[in-house]
Amino acid sequence: MAAEDRAADGRGAQVGVVRAPDAATLREWDALVAGTAGTDVNQLSAWTRVRAVVGYTSTHVLVRDRGRLVAGAQILLRGVAGPAHLAYLPSGPVVADDVADRDAVVARLADALHRWSGPLRPLFVAPPDGAEDVSAALLARGFRTSEAGVAPAGTLRLDLRVGEDELRAGLGRRLRYWTGKWADRGVAVRRGGAEDVALLAELMAHTARHQGYQPLPRHYVEAFHRELAPGGHAVLFVGEVDGRPVAADLLTVCGGVVKGRLGGFDRSGPWSKLSVPGAMRWEAIRWARREGHPWFDFGGIDPQMLRDLQAGRTDDEGWPSADRAKLSFGGRPHAYPPAVERLAAPVRVAYDALRNSERGRRGLARVSERLRGARRGHGDRPQQK
Repeated sequence: MAAEDRAADGRGAQVGVVRAPDAATLREWDALVAGTAGTDVNQLSAWTRVRAVVGYTSTHVLVRDRGRLVAGAQILLRGVAGPAHLAYLPSGPVVADDVADRDAVVARLADALHRWSGPLRPLFVAPPDGAEDVSAALLARGFRTSEAGVAPAGTLRLDLRVGEDELRAGLGRRLRYWTGKWADRGVAVRRGGAEDVALLAELMAHTARHQGYQPLPRHYVEAFHRELAPGGHAVLFVGEVDGRPVAADLLTVCGGVVKGRLGGFDRSGPWSKLSVPGAMRWEAIRWARREGHPWFDFGGIDPQMLRDLQAGRTDDEGWPSADRAKLSFGGRPHAYPPAVERLAAPVRVAYDALRNSERGRRGLARVSERLRGARRGHGDRPQQK
């Protein structure tokens, strides 16, 4: 293993930090990510090519046991000044479901991440679904719970391991009504392809103007689809009214989870009242169930809304309207493991001082947006419709 930092134990397990894995290693890595429950596309090697469009590089921490790749982490890096980088580990590290001694592997990964991070490499980690032990291991090694907002605290998740009639029964009253009316109103949903990516970018721009933020650049949207769709990790749906495309929804597929990612809707015509985005999302849910994926993830919700739902509240007009709309599909609140961070003492002191002022918090929000690698209002989370 070509590495800048490596260690082995008596059983032959080896941990290494690899700046540029070869093609064979990347194929192993992608197979591990795709075959592990609860993972996300942002740990696939294709994601590094997507993020390269907005200025990222990457490095990998890899764990082998008797030659087999059993765990690892794909870390995204973004330069800030000279040799200094912001480092972000989204939905990682990844540990194989069948690893013999998960506790030992998580400990080795946590040790490696602790050694790798430093004054010039502040590290933010958002562990994958179900990996609370990763958060705990990193906290035990000097990391702390992160409030940087680099990843959503939770989501709404729909269990697809039930019949379609049960899924339909779980819809809100209005959506349930529309499932029997869309066809009569000329609403149809089709699978999209590469030829529809420009349409997606245009519709995302419509949504951005409506909600008052800067849209993702078209070349980023194109890279997103180009890198992930060929491997079956991205799927596009297009909503049409009387043959006219007015909405598009791009979802990702990984680790048994179909997740809402990017979308847009042209509200400028009479079709704005036909709930076309709802038709697309309902068709995506039906498709995901037919394909055998067990979970549908609506792509992150407001942290206060998550806490309220976990406490038993069912609705609040103060929740973001786009997040409230997700409730109508019958999903349940689902918390992700706590995000953690490690910052060296001088950086941590300055960072904490900024967090204590309104101006500083605005500046940190911009840094968080830079870390996520996209323009304001975006990141790894879906563009809200």
